[in-house]
Amino acid sequence: MDHFETDTVIAGAGVIGLAVARALALLGQDVLIIERETLIGSHTSSRNSEVIHPGIYYPKGSLKARMCVEGKHKLYEYCAARGLEHKRCGKLIVATTPEQVGELEGIKARAAANGVEDLEFLSRNEALALEPHLSCEGALLSPSTGIIDSHGLMVSYRGEAEDRGCAIAFATSVERVEVAQSGFKVTTGGDTKAIVSATRFINAAGPFAPGLTERIDGLDADHKPQAHYCKGNYYSLQGRAPFERLIYPVPEAAGLGVHLTLDLGGQARFGPDTEWVEGIEYSVDSARSDGFYAAIRRYWPGLKDASLVPAYAGIRPKLSARGEPAADFRIDGPEAHGIAGLVNLLGIESPGLTSSLAIADEVAKQVG
Repeated sequence: MDHFETDTVIAGAGVIGLAVARALALLGQDVLIIERETLIGSHTSSRNSEVIHPGIYYPKGSLKARMCVEGKHKLYEYCAARGLEHKRCGKLIVATTPEQVGELEGIKARAAANGVEDLEFLSRNEALALEPHLSCEGALLSPSTGIIDSHGLMVSYRGEAEDRGCAIAFATSVERVEVAQSGFKVTTGGDTKAIVSATRFINAAGPFAPGLTERIDGLDADHKPQAHYCKGNYYSLQGRAPFERLIYPVPEAAGLGVHLTLDLGGQARFGPDTEWVEGIEYSVDSARSDGFYAAIRRYWPGLKDASLVPAYAGIRPKLSARGEPAADFRIDGPEAHGIAGLVNLLGIESPGLTSSLAIADEVAKQVG
């Protein structure tokens, strides 16, 4: 079996793994990414709403709140500096019943506690003046919400990392991680069977990250959480939607509800819904469309029959089970588990894409 040496091994070539690779490569480290698939961003990173989130919903002081707010500013600056496709289109969070109007005030207060102070409360008439086809009792306008080409972002991260010498081993799995005196011995399988010695190991495997912790020798069981999978299905709209902004309902327990997002070409898609599943698979059951029509017509009653078609699905890599309070991001570094050079990135669901640069900087601080 071949034996290689490098400074840092990163498991996972999604948006988080690529952002971390870029950050560490810019610091002068030799970086090897090990990716089980044959393409970058094959799972959560390419199966989401492609929204730049402002940091509204998350508990004050949480990693999600801090990483999202920091990441949003960094991401807008990054896209502008490199000419990456994005649009600060704004969104409306809509109350469709009088009871939900009070919930908007709570959302606005939570956002302000996180440092998001640009939300504007709109009356029904003010909201309809912006989006005449909307049905609501009131809304919050979030002007700093945007959309982005997630694939273009990942290609940019990859390019900057590779320009500094980063390599990616595709179709390769991490079979075992041994903690050695000078770092780690990583045994790989798949297309590249080898032992790689490194001083740092970063677990950025997305939905597979909890399972990968089980293959890290010497890591205490308290730092090996169980994975829970909440599938989000998306439907596309046939024809163009009469909206210029993203439309979000008041959030629900496991996610942000079936919202309307627009891609950079103006095409509308709806989702994600919430479907708790046992494993990772991405088929979209066309029978779920009834729930989509019902949810969407609460804020867009003009949605026509037979206008939705199944698009794609993604998996939220959750650390909390169905019915449990939503878990925070976990960036488990040496201070958490006591192993120098090791970082496990766990439960990085939404707003992971928005947070990617901030998460990468945090990892670099811990092991850079």
